[in-house]
Amino acid sequence: MNELKQKKVAETSLKIVTAILRTLFLIGMAYVLLYPVLFLLSNAFRDPVDRLDPTVIWIPKNFTLQNFLLADQLIDFRHSILMTLKILVPSVIIQVFVCLMVAYGFARFKFKGRDILFTLLVFTIVVPTNTLIIPLYVKFHFFDFFGIGQLLRPFNHGKAVTINLLNTSWPFYLMSLTGVGIRSGLYIYMVRQFFKGMPVELEEAAFVDGYGPFRTFLQVMLPNVGSIVIVITLFSIVWHWNDYYLSVMFFTDEYPLSVNVTLLQDRLTLLSQNMSAEDMALAENSILEASCFVVILPMLILYVFSQRHFTESITRTGLVG
Repeated sequence: MNELKQKKVAETSLKIVTAILRTLFLIGMAYVLLYPVLFLLSNAFRDPVDRLDPTVIWIPKNFTLQNFLLADQLIDFRHSILMTLKILVPSVIIQVFVCLMVAYGFARFKFKGRDILFTLLVFTIVVPTNTLIIPLYVKFHFFDFFGIGQLLRPFNHGKAVTINLLNTSWPFYLMSLTGVGIRSGLYIYMVRQFFKGMPVELEEAAFVDGYGPFRTFLQVMLPNVGSIVIVITLFSIVWHWNDYYLSVMFFTDEYPLSVNVTLLQDRLTLLSQNMSAEDMALAENSILEASCFVVILPMLILYVFSQRHFTESITRTGLVG
């Protein structure tokens, strides 16, 4: 009896110690992950005077929205966000559907050159975007409708028929449509691995019922890949929302939100006419942090509402790292 009681006490003690260590670990990780967001939030709503007050640590004494109003004067949040959504929404929809369809082709169909094409696909994941900046810029500045404009040279006085697609959202749409959008190679690879793990009997049963390949893809395969669709859709939304490199290359007049925030510090001189140098120096960081908070807020809200579905999808797809 004494040995049994000692064993139970030892197991209970081990559980308590494990729970305490787990709790301390989670609190520590939460602090590391949330500290930048909490710091940004505290400074975004802080009056510049509070920056000179050593007693103000987290909660501002003078709560203000002036930092957001000043940032809005320089960025125009409404226009920047609408421009970002104009790029994001169609691009994400097109990209997700195209990646699903291309991945299904790689996973299920055998055709000549498939392995070579898949190797090139993996190559697009490895190659950084900055190596393609000049070809992409030239291609969309003199867009020839995928070579058709070159064929029309004899009918246009020896000149190729081209149009300039810069300063429009069309470069993003066309890249998504042709499977070379932002991180498209990674999405195709992920979905291809998911399709390869699905039973072939699903398609065989569909073919017996008279379904063609495309109808099988739409009505049989797509309803069974909801988890991976959630994963790549969320990834695509986040990467399009935060995109800077392609946006600053394709736009020269007006920019989406992610680019405007990076240009904010250069535009702060516009406020110097109405503010003293001392006030401007105090307000500068608060204005920058307020604008950064506006950028990350939609993604935070998206994560809060989709966290459970995203976690379940990651578990089902077997993605790690």
